[in-house]
Amino acid sequence: MKFGVVFPQTQIGADPIVLRDFVQAAEGMGYHHLLAYDHVLGANPERLGWEAGRPYNYHDMFHEPFTLFSWMAGFTETIGFMTGVLILPQRQTALVAKQATQLDLLSGGRFRLGIGIGWNEVEYTSLGCDFSTRGARCEEQIAVLRELWTKELVTYDGQFDQIDEAGINPLPPQPIPIWIGGYADVVLRRAGRLSDGYLAQEGPVEDAKPMIEAFFAYAEEAGRAGQVGLHTRLRTEHTPESEWEALVAGWQAIGATELAVYPHGEVLDEYLARLQRFKDMFGVSN
Repeated sequence: MKFGVVFPQTQIGADPIVLRDFVQAAEGMGYHHLLAYDHVLGANPERLGWEAGRPYNYHDMFHEPFTLFSWMAGFTETIGFMTGVLILPQRQTALVAKQATQLDLLSGGRFRLGIGIGWNEVEYTSLGCDFSTRGARCEEQIAVLRELWTKELVTYDGQFDQIDEAGINPLPPQPIPIWIGGYADVVLRRAGRLSDGYLAQEGPVEDAKPMIEAFFAYAEEAGRAGQVGLHTRLRTEHTPESEWEALVAGWQAIGATELAVYPHGEVLDEYLARLQRFKDMFGVSN
């Protein structure tokens, strides 16, 4: 199992020095990758029609992942970068292909694109995209991205994307891996058929076991058994250190290939102290 780090972007703040020191320290400890979440806009939870229980609003800070990772690539050497997840259907497909390629080139092939369809209709509307077709659009976008990443010229006439003999230049060194996150059965089926790996929920494996088993079954059904990865997270804010070993062992037993540690704290030293204790416990090495 490879161990990564979740970038605590809703908590760590916006001081560039702190952000730089955080990722360089994680790389120095031997962590495999840095995973960042994505939201372009946060909505007002008091607005009419807002559903209770939504995880984020305009009070929560989100750094833009393509820009963040491109900047970090300039002062790191080994740590990988992964979106977890980029809300793909609210973006222009060709532009994502171009941005992801540039990041992969700048980082020396260290980028993976984790995608999802999101939940914030306000965000879709503000970006001029249709919330109701996001699942179908996501499937088409995966096909278009892989065409754009492997061919100099692409012609594509789809429901959502039309490309007439055009392509991006430069191309990425190799097709960028696409991982899929989400919890609905249709998402698990999509991940099994189309993704390079599934981004599962955090927490004890017992809570996620039915979804993980379904994902692997869908991958096998698509003739892709053994070709897909499984990623999960350990949130130190919710999981006491006394439970870390059991949680990691449970995910390893069910077939997880990667786990990212989501540290919490009030200052940089507290985040890094938790990452160091996890490293000491599990022998982290990239």
